[in-house]
Amino acid sequence: MLPEDIYELVNAGDPRISPDGSRIAFVVTAVDRESNEYRGAIWVAPLDGSAKPRQFTSGERRDSTPRWSPDGNWLAFASNRGEDKTPMNLYVIPAEGGESRKLTDQKESVEEIAWAPDSKRVAFLARLRDEAYAEEDDKKRAPRRFTRVFHKLDSVGFTGDRRKHLFVVELDGGDPRQLTSGDFEHAGATWSPDGKRIVIDGLRDERWDVELVNRLYSVDVDGSSEPKALTGDDGSYGDPSFSPDGSRIAYRWTPEDGTYPHHSQLGVMNADGSDPKLLTTSLDLQCGPYPDSREPVWDGDRLVFTVEDGGNLHVYTVAADASSEPERIVDGERVITAFDMRDGKLAYVASTHTTMRELYVGTDGQRVTNVGDAYTQSRELAKPERFTAVSADDYEVDAWIVRPAGFEPGKRYPAVLTIHGGPFAQYGTGFFDEVQVYAAAGYVVLFSNPRGGSGYSEEHGRAIRGPMNDAGPGWGTRDYEDVMAVVDTALANFDFIDPERLGVIGGSYGGFMTSWIIGHTNRFKAAISERAVNNLVSMFGSSDLFWIFQRQFGGPMWENVDAYLERSPSTYAQQMDTPVLVLHSEQDLRCNIEQGEHLFTLLRLLGKDVEMVRFPAESHELSRGGSPIHRVVRFETILEYFGRYLAPGT
Repeated sequence: MLPEDIYELVNAGDPRISPDGSRIAFVVTAVDRESNEYRGAIWVAPLDGSAKPRQFTSGERRDSTPRWSPDGNWLAFASNRGEDKTPMNLYVIPAEGGESRKLTDQKESVEEIAWAPDSKRVAFLARLRDEAYAEEDDKKRAPRRFTRVFHKLDSVGFTGDRRKHLFVVELDGGDPRQLTSGDFEHAGATWSPDGKRIVIDGLRDERWDVELVNRLYSVDVDGSSEPKALTGDDGSYGDPSFSPDGSRIAYRWTPEDGTYPHHSQLGVMNADGSDPKLLTTSLDLQCGPYPDSREPVWDGDRLVFTVEDGGNLHVYTVAADASSEPERIVDGERVITAFDMRDGKLAYVASTHTTMRELYVGTDGQRVTNVGDAYTQSRELAKPERFTAVSADDYEVDAWIVRPAGFEPGKRYPAVLTIHGGPFAQYGTGFFDEVQVYAAAGYVVLFSNPRGGSGYSEEHGRAIRGPMNDAGPGWGTRDYEDVMAVVDTALANFDFIDPERLGVIGGSYGGFMTSWIIGHTNRFKAAISERAVNNLVSMFGSSDLFWIFQRQFGGPMWENVDAYLERSPSTYAQQMDTPVLVLHSEQDLRCNIEQGEHLFTLLRLLGKDVEMVRFPAESHELSRGGSPIHRVVRFETILEYFGRYLAPGT
């Protein structure tokens, strides 16, 4: 895979089965090179495979979020069709095809869509701008005034004056009715079967912005009363889903005990919020994959959901009355990013190391689409191999090695260690452009799931808590030992790796670990610290959400500044002798660009070998969802930098 192959990647997503179980609507997303934009179209395929999938909407811009009306007569979707910079609005199209009709004219994008049971109304969520946005000239616009710490969000921008609210619009037309208001945030929407209320999850109490306890709320559709809380503060509740008979609500739950991380669990409660029961605690696995999860799906008396499992994402079911243990129904070395199930019929989207996200049906995995074949079958893609690394305390770590393109036995190659972000996340077995590009450029690639991440036991995920109040050893301890053990084990087992030509790269928390590594060892000849956490003290206040990590660190920064500094990579700048490229996005609100500037300035003043590359108009999501041309340039920048120091091909 070459950097410019970013323009060739095509993926399927978001499958939804029609009410009669005969068809699947799904999204196909690709890149328009000329416009430097992502394009999306809704496609439809028969569930029984009797005909080939066909494109259902034009896809001239970006169509997404297909949702069938309960009566099967309509398909709703979101689209930004029209002029440049048009937000995603709500459209409907006859289920048998024809002209689409626009139902909303929101100034902010429609983010979620849910049909009423009568198929005459559609609920959606969208941000609502403050009146000050009417002034388009920023030099004349009134200053923003915020009272809540949660007032900005990466890839979204300022949110303190444009909160997300619930709306309902009639299929026959008319202005949407706003059902929530105030300085609150909302998500999720599920209609009661009688169509009289909608249950959402929301941050709505007085201190929601600092405590971030998500609750479920019941909203009367007629607007006769304020949203009513169904849950308390024992945990955060989200992704509500009404049972077909309306008697119960399924949800996703994470405990609120002041510490982090915890596995998310599935639960069920009565429709009035009483008698909640958790259904998945026996798994000891993360039942809320991020970002690839949806609300629990009811299929008769069972719930269907996905679970992170050792680098994979699998489909599970569990009895809604807790009468049996969760059961895995689709497994294998793959990442299942989206699914739907109706009357026992399953549709899902999955990818592997060497295939794009494609649509499959049934637990036996009958493939429906070949949207990525034009690319994958015209390239010699690398196939990562699993191996187990043994850490300093004999802990076993899942890892993968990728041989370089054109691999020749007996030859030695430079190697690049890449480290995932999070840290409560995992590297998966789906298609990963990073390892493909590096392998094609002549590198051995190493990646792994060290402690602190998800996809394994909760103990694994909580292993690097601290360092305050005896919560644990903190970042840069067992995780550091684990990733270094991956390098050591690989060097011991694969003699084609040149130990004198090692590089390391990581983004976000992976950027933290990259910066930490070069402050504690000189084994690497070059490093790329990307969108990194470099100073925990300044990060605490500059990030949109980093302050919430006090739950992982054992306490807030002001209680023990020294502990935060002791775990900060920049504290060890004087010991950093490895050449390092600091790569950052200028609109990154998660890891503010000051984090990159901080490290770059320190190292330059210290006379170290350091460079900084800044991407304009990009967020924390540059490598995954940034503008296509910037994603290509990023890869070219990485390969040029590593090429200087690691000399692949020699």
